[in-house]
Amino acid sequence: MTNKIISFILCLIAGSNLSSFACTSLIVTKGASKDGSVMITYSADSHIRYGAAVFLPAADHQPGDVREVYHYENGKLMGTIPEVAHTYSVVQFMNEHQVAVGESTFGGLGALYGQKDAILDYGSLMRIGLQRSKTAREMIKVMTELVAAYGYASGGESFSISDPHEAWIMEMVGRGKSGKGAIWVARLVPDGYVSGHANQARITTFPLQKTNDWNNLQQTVYHSPDIVSFVKENGFYKGKDEDFSFADVFNPIDFGGARYCDARVWSFFRKINKEIREDEKYTDFVMGKFEYDIETSQDNPSSIKSISNRLPLWVKPDASVTLQQVMNAMRDHFEDTPMDMRKGVGAGPFENPYRWRPLEFEVDGQKYLNERAIATQQTGYSFVAQSREWLPAPIGGVFWFGVDDTDGSVYTPFYCGITEVPDSYRVGNGSMISWSDTSAFWTFNQLTNWAYTRYNLIHPEVEKYQSQLESSFIDEVKVVDKLAEKYYNEDKESAIAYITQYSVYTGNKLVSDWKDFYHYLLMKYMDGNMKIAEGCELKDNGNGKNIPPMPKQLGYGKDWERSMIIGNEDLLKVPVKDN
Repeated sequence: MTNKIISFILCLIAGSNLSSFACTSLIVTKGASKDGSVMITYSADSHIRYGAAVFLPAADHQPGDVREVYHYENGKLMGTIPEVAHTYSVVQFMNEHQVAVGESTFGGLGALYGQKDAILDYGSLMRIGLQRSKTAREMIKVMTELVAAYGYASGGESFSISDPHEAWIMEMVGRGKSGKGAIWVARLVPDGYVSGHANQARITTFPLQKTNDWNNLQQTVYHSPDIVSFVKENGFYKGKDEDFSFADVFNPIDFGGARYCDARVWSFFRKINKEIREDEKYTDFVMGKFEYDIETSQDNPSSIKSISNRLPLWVKPDASVTLQQVMNAMRDHFEDTPMDMRKGVGAGPFENPYRWRPLEFEVDGQKYLNERAIATQQTGYSFVAQSREWLPAPIGGVFWFGVDDTDGSVYTPFYCGITEVPDSYRVGNGSMISWSDTSAFWTFNQLTNWAYTRYNLIHPEVEKYQSQLESSFIDEVKVVDKLAEKYYNEDKESAIAYITQYSVYTGNKLVSDWKDFYHYLLMKYMDGNMKIAEGCELKDNGNGKNIPPMPKQLGYGKDWERSMIIGNEDLLKVPVKDN
């Protein structure tokens, strides 16, 4: 049994919901982006996660006010904590000051689960942190102080934390029965670089700090003060302090950690960095073929072997990365790699780059896998959070939000300073077990699930329209930025009203347009046929009676037809007629 599977089981024992164990977060610093913005992404991948956008308004609180804390995954009331005097508004996972956060769960050591009376799970910690932070550094400080005071009720988590100037990766595990709070480390991603994480701890060794000086902008590492003494006292590590590796101790990488998790980060890195793309050692690593450094010496009896071909924590892109590139990176299926999901019998006759779960299956006593790419059918929602230092905070932050599978979603812009979200995306408009015709989640699911049936025919049309819409939104935002900044300089409230109106209108109109697009594609490709169309309009036969010409019957394609007859030649063969 692998460490990953053991972690899965321990999560269940600890009462943690495994639906969180499947997310991807990419990080782009301002020096690496084309327009100078900081970007982080997040896909909330879960078979039971409904895609909707939470809005938390800014609020003032009186002394003695408390906040009820509900578990992010299962909705259980965990307890209460004191409120602060003022909390900032939050759109899903970005606040009015352009601070954003994403996560991915790595689980880690089972011994560190089960912290008694802990109140804050990772999701509530993220939301409360956003309500109380003006910068990414402050967010790290707030989150770590909160868990120290009220306990940490989750397993191992990686967090992406950004603001208009910086992007950080922070990793955290609980203390188990060894005390309240968490063990954690945070590293500043160097400007000009990109990073990412996907359910595997990524921070290995790091410079140990004497103190966490939150006001020192030159400090690029923060960590829990007892991070090394904790692992040594609990028997997790016996080596030299400077050789301590967070990931190797708390989430040792195995085949699953590379193939199912780090491979998703690699798929982004390889698109933008030539070395990652061309050096076979990194391809070998994500395929689970590890190369090790020299065995641990007697002077460092940590029992940890260093993997020499491990994916780096961050890379420098060959060229500046655009917003559209980041959006498209969230739609990856390992195209043009050895793991290309469009290939093989599992893709079916229509090159469908999806594999229905479970992740692993067994045939004749041998286990096999289904690839796990960034784009996956069970995504509830995803986002690209873009923070821009040259604009006033409520306008500078754009929360590009999409629901359902990233490959079939469209990222619609929500400015971070808005005072409401579109009705089609709001919490309560439908659920995983209740239908709503006006829900963005169910609208996108209808079309995406239809596209799965004839992927190589239907999806190209989806991709074309998706690109058209997102390009239009990106252009519109440039215009809205200018007007909103002008209004902001004259009257802040009118600017907030303007960006709210734009975000709400755009989101609701997108859902309406997408519904019409689904209707068109359903009619065009029904019954395995393909009707004749121009643009998004189905053509009639010229007689004016709404009767289409005979549709094309495209079949399965020659390669798949050859596969269909293997072993069934006699059954399917059409006999030759006698003359």
